Amino acid sequence: MIRYDAGKCDIAVIGAGHAGIEAALAAARLGLDTVCFTVNLDSVGNMPCNPAIGGTGKGHLVRELDALGGEMAKAADKACIQYRMLNLGKGPAVHSLRAQADRRRYQEVMKHTLELQPGLRVKQAEVVDIGVDDGRVVSITTHTGAVYGCRAVVLATGTYLAGRTIVGEVLRTSGPDGLAAATALAPRLRELGLNMRRFKTGTPPRVNARSVDFSKMELQPGDAEPEAFSFSTKTAPANSAVCYLTYTNERTHDIIRAHLDRSPIYSGVIEGVGPRYCPSIETKVMTFAGKPRHQLFVEPMGLNTEELYIQGFSSSMPEEVQIEMLHSVAGLEHAEMTRCAYAIEYDCIDPTELYATLECKKIAGLYGAGQFNGSSGYEEAAAQGFVAGVNAALKLKGEPPLILHRTDGYIGTLIDDLVTKGTNEPYRMMTSRSEYRLLHRQDNADQRLTGIGRRIGLVSEEREREVAEKYAAVERELSRLEHTHIPPSDALNAMLTGRGTAPVTSGASLAELIRRPQVGYACTAPFDPSRPALDRAVTAQVEIRLKYDGYIKRQLREVDDFARIEQRALPADIDYDDVPGLRIEAREKLKKIRPVSFGQAGRISGVSPADVSVLMIYTEARGRK
Repeated sequence: MIRYDAGKCDIAVIGAGHAGIEAALAAARLGLDTVCFTVNLDSVGNMPCNPAIGGTGKGHLVRELDALGGEMAKAADKACIQYRMLNLGKGPAVHSLRAQADRRRYQEVMKHTLELQPGLRVKQAEVVDIGVDDGRVVSITTHTGAVYGCRAVVLATGTYLAGRTIVGEVLRTSGPDGLAAATALAPRLRELGLNMRRFKTGTPPRVNARSVDFSKMELQPGDAEPEAFSFSTKTAPANSAVCYLTYTNERTHDIIRAHLDRSPIYSGVIEGVGPRYCPSIETKVMTFAGKPRHQLFVEPMGLNTEELYIQGFSSSMPEEVQIEMLHSVAGLEHAEMTRCAYAIEYDCIDPTELYATLECKKIAGLYGAGQFNGSSGYEEAAAQGFVAGVNAALKLKGEPPLILHRTDGYIGTLIDDLVTKGTNEPYRMMTSRSEYRLLHRQDNADQRLTGIGRRIGLVSEEREREVAEKYAAVERELSRLEHTHIPPSDALNAMLTGRGTAPVTSGASLAELIRRPQVGYACTAPFDPSRPALDRAVTAQVEIRLKYDGYIKRQLREVDDFARIEQRALPADIDYDDVPGLRIEAREKLKKIRPVSFGQAGRISGVSPADVSVLMIYTEARGRK
């Protein structure tokens, strides 16, 4: 290949999926000359799996990203066609917004956003080489021989890196949706000394809506009053589509079991490790042998297509078996499969080779994001892309890095889990991964993170002021409710007893009444004539703060305790071989991860509290010398 000088840039982003988009936009918005490369410009912001944004835990990531100055939530509000707040039957800590997206509209929005961004160029090209000199990134080379000098690179390769799709016995070198795989870069990364691994994910079949009998399925409408993803969206979104629910059955399961010998998962064809929390339908059937049925959500791919996505039906079975499986399901007896399901294997890095900034420990200026880091999901990818792009820019500008901690929210938890604990399977965010779920709700992400976004330069002064005014209104209303007392009355007590709680005999403050589990903010409106007109977002905060005040204060104390040990730094030059009393496993893990604090050391798998105590004693003794 003949190479030529194609010019220079500050930051090269490899990939224009959800991670690459956020990385490129963040870097360019921070004033760095940025080029984003993709194997196909028509696949920018592609959703090769489910056409949706958010979900349990994932909705938290989108809201946090929005508060920091990211783009995903804004694009979702322009392209989504059905909104549902999940887990409303549970506490506010696990409420998570999910929205069905018009797949092509979302891509269109994101591609145009990249094209309009000053300081950002978007180019269709496969990157085949990364130039490194003296342990530092210096260039990238495309498949056409174009060499771009650069000072930082963000790897956001998704499932394209050495991608291989599998349908039964049919194996193809391919990225998602039949797009070309990135084959040349994978061996180059190994040459550079990165510890690469092989993961696998999959996607369900698509069917033509005209061939589906919806009368046999359960209607799944959107919320009556949808909430937007972005805190800056001024007009509430509208629902313009519906989903449906159906189920597999024993016949479906019998078909799967009868053809298990042709399943690549069980025949040994698939080499990569798949996601535990999003398994194929054949894995579900074999793992939960006694379960008579599994949910299948039938979701539109967009407003201008008849294609439907069968969520929950991920498979790598042969195409003809997939058709037989589909036709065994109620409402899909005559379904025309437009695209068969497939598994896809791809290369990714061991994320413990990354700092919390997402910079590679072995190569300065090389950052990883998204599925390249061993995670799964659009939302996880976008959050990491943002952090990687921001940190690449901040480092080149000579400014302090953006390091989000577990105490900051779900993005901090996501990154800490990856770089500290690592992962042996595609990592998925869930609310259970956070120790501070009640503090890190999706509804208060703007309060927690807008200030950080402002400090790094990606949130406007106007937006910061809007957030401050919102929470000032919350505090005023909390104070008013605490100091507004109402006397007992027949009407008040009828309301209370009607909701299953005790009547009052001597009056009570409005705050006291709302603290009762059975009484909501809206319930007290008839007895509160001086109530101001407030946005729903404000009143929701008020009610949560009143009802969960004790729990919130307890978690704040836990955060303070965490911060004390997290802020206690471990010397960067510590030689763990010289630390007496460390167990062999702990010594090896500490040498590999190189934790920056005692808190991070304690979260490493294989490092016990006793090992942390040994480290504390050693560093204290070292400090006295």
